[in-house]
Amino acid sequence: MFAWVAPLCACDTVVLDPAGDVAVRQANLVIVSTVLMLLIIVPVIVLTLWFAWTYRQSNKEATYTPDWDHSIPLELVIWGAPLLIIIALGAVTWISTHTLDPYRQLKLIDSERAIPVQTKPLTVQVVALDWKWLFLYPEQGIAVVNEMAAPVDVPINFQITSESVMNSFFIPALAGQIYAMPGMQTQLHAVINRPGTYEGFSANYSGAGFSGMSFHFLGMGAEDFDRWVQQSKDAGGNLDRDQYLALRRPSEREPVRRYASVAPELYDAILNRCVEPGVICIRDMTSMTRNRQHEPHEARP
Repeated sequence: MFAWVAPLCACDTVVLDPAGDVAVRQANLVIVSTVLMLLIIVPVIVLTLWFAWTYRQSNKEATYTPDWDHSIPLELVIWGAPLLIIIALGAVTWISTHTLDPYRQLKLIDSERAIPVQTKPLTVQVVALDWKWLFLYPEQGIAVVNEMAAPVDVPINFQITSESVMNSFFIPALAGQIYAMPGMQTQLHAVINRPGTYEGFSANYSGAGFSGMSFHFLGMGAEDFDRWVQQSKDAGGNLDRDQYLALRRPSEREPVRRYASVAPELYDAILNRCVEPGVICIRDMTSMTRNRQHEPHEARP
């Protein structure tokens, strides 16, 4: 009888049962919005079935009123209830849009705890490549391909860009998806509240290797995170510009790769599209253009 339910048992409900406060509040928004919409949908379905059964052709006892065409109470219900639902959804959406703005710095670790004043956020620079993810830790001085980690209950400040085409950075257990675009930087502020290994991937199709463009996000205690950082430092290797140019070549299902050090300002060069020698950075081109616009023009005779 319930055989049709069996396939649903294999579904991962991480979106509705996440491990990070931002994702939890997003899940609550989905649930509240769904319940508000069901307040209209369920009665409409029930009444549709009731009308179909009550006024079926074989029911000779149904009241026949061919001249009835208006009812003020019924009109109030038909128009008033959806209007109230739309107002409620609009209010919830407006508040949540500002509260859950990915560019907005976090003030809470979770619904019950504020972020301690002395807590220093963890900065992670994310680069979407074809078809892999590169994570740079500027404060720790390391870089990792297709794996990232963060300590539990510590705010994470993501700086996100792309090397080639537009991608979408998404860790369902942590927060909503954020686009990664070449020559631009997007941001995401989030926090992980439970230790564990969580899936991260690209949610925007970007070519042949898109299906394998995934990674593991590790939520760790502070000591475990320090050991993870040291593991990358012990791996050796320097991610300089030449190494990056080789790394950015399209490849599929790359294993985890660690770098003990990173060339200075590499992320800034990636963001400004000037990793290759002799290429002018976007910020410099913009500055030159602005300077030319402000130069006085010679008077023509």
